[in-house]
Amino acid sequence: MNMLTPLLHLGDPRLAIALGAALFAWLLAARAWRMALCWGVLLCGALGLVAASKIWFLGWGGGVPSLGFKALSGHAAGASALFPMLFWMLLHGRAEGWRRAGVALGLALGALVGVLLVADGQHSLAEAVAGWMLGAAVSLASIRLGAASVPALPLHGLLWAVPTLLAAAWLMKFAHLGYWMIRAARLLSGNARLYPLSID
Repeated sequence: MNMLTPLLHLGDPRLAIALGAALFAWLLAARAWRMALCWGVLLCGALGLVAASKIWFLGWGGGVPSLGFKALSGHAAGASALFPMLFWMLLHGRAEGWRRAGVALGLALGALVGVLLVADGQHSLAEAVAGWMLGAAVSLASIRLGAASVPALPLHGLLWAVPTLLAAAWLMKFAHLGYWMIRAARLLSGNARLYPLSID
């Protein structure tokens, strides 16, 4: 498992936000307005839903105990949202078969992250599957709704994407997402003692 542990970080919410912002910047540089809007709204909505599920459990003990479900897996959601979209964009100039293969590879990578999370005891199967499904819905819906409006994705768009990635990654070092979710759960629920949850 130790050799595969670095793969778990592929779905880290901090990476998801930074890489998601970079892809958004690339789409804007390519003037793919519709796809940029779909991607931005859906990704932000999914990450917000993950955070809300964690706050709900922390503050009120929500979830589905019979399934071992406490909250959505942010790692599984992030990986299955980001990598199908990233591979689709990188292969945009290739034949349809290549793009489909890239999306499938991205979904498989997200599934692998989910499997590793379960094997490592960080999430239950239900949490990992739900997270994977949420992320997959984001990437597939973004491609489905916006692909027709993307005539080309020129590589010079990376001149915007790379600085955005670096800047967002630097900012995320100071975000302390888990801390703010705990603060939000305490504030909203009024409970000083929260339900235990490993926040990813």
